[in-house]
Amino acid sequence: MSDEQRERGLAKMGEVYGWEVSDGPGDFFAVTVDHLFAEIWSRPGLSLRDRRLLLLGALAAQGLDGVAAIQVRAALGNEELDAEQLREIGLFMTHYVGWPLGTKLTMRIEEILGEEDH
Repeated sequence: MSDEQRERGLAKMGEVYGWEVSDGPGDFFAVTVDHLFAEIWSRPGLSLRDRRLLLLGALAAQGLDGVAAIQVRAALGNEELDAEQLREIGLFMTHYVGWPLGTKLTMRIEEILGEEDH
């Protein structure tokens, strides 16, 4: 991939997560930055918030509350979602992904919101 694409990917990754991202080693990192962030997260048509909501739903459906925690923290840090909205996401997703998976997401959201209060 080009240096321009790598820079665009690193910039978008930093925007998505809310912290500065530096280049890293290996093919996995390269594909993540050059394709996922430079191309997919950068496409027109959906806002970062829209993409984050979709991603939270997908993560909840798979029971990946640890990865969802990264997205919840980024959503709070980027002021895309507030505590009330995150709680509503947990409640809403519970009815679509099932009680056990929805509970995992809700508990993780509450844990993160508790950290934010301190």
